[in-house]
Amino acid sequence: MTRTPQNPEPADAEARRAVEPVTCYPVEQLPPFDAAFYERARAGKTQIDEVIIPPRDARTFDVPAGHLFRIVSIEGPQVGDLNLWSKDDLKEEFYSGKTRALHSTHVTTGHRLWSNMPYMRALATVTHDTLDWYGFDEYGGGVHDIQGTRCDPYTNRLLDGDDYHYCCHSNLTRALSEKTGMPPKEAELYVHDVLNVFMCTGFTHDTHQFFMKSSPVRPGDFIEFFAEIDLLGAVSTCPGGDCGAKHSSDQAQCHPLKIEIYKPTDGALEGWQPSTLNAYSRTHGLG
Repeated sequence: MTRTPQNPEPADAEARRAVEPVTCYPVEQLPPFDAAFYERARAGKTQIDEVIIPPRDARTFDVPAGHLFRIVSIEGPQVGDLNLWSKDDLKEEFYSGKTRALHSTHVTTGHRLWSNMPYMRALATVTHDTLDWYGFDEYGGGVHDIQGTRCDPYTNRLLDGDDYHYCCHSNLTRALSEKTGMPPKEAELYVHDVLNVFMCTGFTHDTHQFFMKSSPVRPGDFIEFFAEIDLLGAVSTCPGGDCGAKHSSDQAQCHPLKIEIYKPTDGALEGWQPSTLNAYSRTHGLG
């Protein structure tokens, strides 16, 4: 919807608009992406586990620190919603907002997934992305979105007036409840904003409304991560399928996704240590 301004432009309106932007978070002080190290970790790795996530459902998986995990398209275009927690403390979770501010609206190789405060450390690093060729299209759309949240039954009721129980929020809640033994109402409190794996999103040029479009993912595509600490993960296969039409739907064609867990070869991680709590947290005793 196009909004009509209620106030006239001031005389210096164009000058105000012409002010050059400043990057909020200069990242030169972050540890650089050590491509050579992660390639050593990837070389000769051995698969030790896999999890199949059925359509319109979710599953959890464990990743030891120093291991790799992939989310893989196996049958057809499908978007997945990823949650990550510290395996030792579910209060430490993936912080999509700060990850977006530090890196980009969409993640790819070299970007890290950061945890929430007061922990504020790298949970995982993206080590390979078969869709890195996509970049940003003419609409401003990109892949592996951390702009959106997750489809949920509350927004669905608000907008459609219907109850839909296979939204990603609901799927992730059920999976975490089954994994931990927590009642669903308790597990729901730990479900957080997601990395929308394979999802293609942006904001419209005119009204700046959040949009989605059919994902470019195809069978065989994957995004791969290196676990910087012991992780508990969960992925939901979005009920929108490739999210080219509707977010939550029983009519959309949906496909399974696969999680693969890999162990690097002996010696590949020599000198590496799991990421530590944020220095501010350690100094002030908040972690």
